[in-house]
Amino acid sequence: MYLSAFYFPGEEEESGFLFSLKTTYDQTVYPYGVLPKVGLDEIIFRPITILYGGNGSGKSTALNIIAEKLRLIRNSAYNRSRFFENYVDRCRVTLEETVPRESRIITSDDVFDMMLDIRSINEGVDRKREKLAEEYYDLKKEKFRLASLDDLDKLHRINQARSKTYSRFIENESGKSLRERSNGESALMYFQSRIEMDTLCLLDEPENSLSPENQLVLADFLTESVRYCGNQLVISTHSPFLLALPGAKIIDLDDHARVVDSWTELKNPRVYFDFFKKHAREFESEAEL
Repeated sequence: MYLSAFYFPGEEEESGFLFSLKTTYDQTVYPYGVLPKVGLDEIIFRPITILYGGNGSGKSTALNIIAEKLRLIRNSAYNRSRFFENYVDRCRVTLEETVPRESRIITSDDVFDMMLDIRSINEGVDRKREKLAEEYYDLKKEKFRLASLDDLDKLHRINQARSKTYSRFIENESGKSLRERSNGESALMYFQSRIEMDTLCLLDEPENSLSPENQLVLADFLTESVRYCGNQLVISTHSPFLLALPGAKIIDLDDHARVVDSWTELKNPRVYFDFFKKHAREFESEAEL
């Protein structure tokens, strides 16, 4: 445990500040006015703390505020206004231990940016391969005579083309594509490579881009990172696979920031449960076959 408690300004302090501006709650004073609507004025943390709620409930806002207050490592930009720093200054934090320097916040935008980088690399490789294809056939047909030492590189290229098959020449000269993994597999590896041992990690909807199977793999990885690697996690999520993390404290922002007794009482998992229960006979008939 590194992070013990975090205190947001609260509705009364927010109202006083907004009154001093002679304005009302709107996007121009973000993040003022967001968290009082869902009753979130403090978070007391456990090794795994989960913020649950629908879109617009303030999950990401809360994580961004905590990350900014603690000056955690982050990659992608996030929504903020000119009042954001003023708001963060009004927040208070209680630590059990100094937050390690390698601690970070990871958002779905980070994962999407990584996927776009992979796509850009692959497109560059593809363009290079197209040029190499033309060069390969030109080199195979070229009648070349060595006139000086300056021509050695050209002679080497011709010998490379003539001594290799088309596919081997292209493969050796173009570099490797990164398409061996699916988007979901790449996203999973992103989390596994970015979460260092003995750190505080904030994860904003990490289930995005992950199949149910990979969400289960991520859930096991996160569980082990807390149990064996000294990590503390704060997660915003809709995923039942992550909501079921052992020992997690879940705060339901759809129910005035109530700490729930069990993840099974939350609306999203109940939707899944009711759906599969409705189709239980179809699964049972398939099993009998």
